[in-house]
Amino acid sequence: MFFPSFDPLTGTMAAFATFAVGFIARPLGGVVFGHFGDKLGRKAMLSATLMIMGAATFFVGLLPTYETIGPWAPALLVLLRMLQGFGLGGEWGGAVLMAVEHSPANRRGFYGSWPQTGAPAGLLVATAVFSYFSRLPEAEFLSWGWRVPFLLSAVLIGIGVFIRLSVSESPVFRNRKKDAEAPKLPVLDALRTYPRQILLAMGARFAENGFFYIITTFVLTYGTERLGLPRSTLLNGVLVATSIHLVAIPAFGAASDRLGRRPVYLAGALGCGLLAFPFFWLLDTKETGLIWMAITLGIVAHAAMYGPQASFFSELFGTRVRYSGASLGYQLASVFAGGLSPIIATALLARFQGQSWPISIYMVGLALITLVSVYLSAETFREQLTEEDSLPASQEHEPGKDAA
Repeated sequence: MFFPSFDPLTGTMAAFATFAVGFIARPLGGVVFGHFGDKLGRKAMLSATLMIMGAATFFVGLLPTYETIGPWAPALLVLLRMLQGFGLGGEWGGAVLMAVEHSPANRRGFYGSWPQTGAPAGLLVATAVFSYFSRLPEAEFLSWGWRVPFLLSAVLIGIGVFIRLSVSESPVFRNRKKDAEAPKLPVLDALRTYPRQILLAMGARFAENGFFYIITTFVLTYGTERLGLPRSTLLNGVLVATSIHLVAIPAFGAASDRLGRRPVYLAGALGCGLLAFPFFWLLDTKETGLIWMAITLGIVAHAAMYGPQASFFSELFGTRVRYSGASLGYQLASVFAGGLSPIIATALLARFQGQSWPISIYMVGLALITLVSVYLSAETFREQLTEEDSLPASQEHEPGKDAA
């Protein structure tokens, strides 16, 4: 609808590039909202980020298409994607910190995993709604049906604002605000005090973020255009896997409270690396059950990383700059991992005449980056979330040692 004059491959690349633009804006949102979140509090930032993301999503449903206003259509779509990314860049840090900083010390992995379930819950709802409207005759779907899921996001804005206004400010932040002066420039403080933690958090995200968008986004292109599968087969596979994802994330978060963040996270990264080649072998069978199995196995491996991620990243930073530090590590990686993975996978598919093995090698590379990064990080699950954690144990202990 927005790139109709391109050939199919170029149009797909343009669509994925528009998708990637939202990721490019995320670090800026992390910097801005991290700054004010560390100075003013977590709660206020959550309402602001929700309104920005929700409004941008809603207005996508109102956009005129290329046929109506020409190149202004993709330009406006890119602008709205940037606003979405900007809002989400500040959203994640505030959401997970509210959960982690409200949690008992021995349950931070479990409670911190619940904001993470927003990803599969949102994907589940969005895929289900899109799947329903995609059953319309193609002419009706392209005329108005594709707009409805975006417009329905207005309902989520109302629910989200109501919930967020009723939640109290993080007790850890309140205590810090009473006892210590807010940093003037939290982002610069985080970069100066925690450069190693930011880089390791970025590396830890590569497999998690890159795999997720290959498994849930690129798979739709690969299955329909390369294998000629019905869109419904792939969408239903994503729905089944996402339902399991919703349960697996808090389960792995709870496991990290008993076993530690690193073992659970490393297991997930290793699982993704081992699945890189079998994933496409199963898809290439064109058997519905095996396709669903491939997507589900990838989602479970992802959950082993995504479940403990919120508490793991939060525990790497002291309260004074935790919002900024965690947001930077998380969002900077999203530009290079999740934002680019569908584009890179599509380009590799075109460059090697539809062969999937180069994409599998790329996925193995993502897994190796994450394995090394998590191995070099210190265990954090027994640390206290206090202002005294100005230099966390990951700067003072060898990899693999208990940081307690």
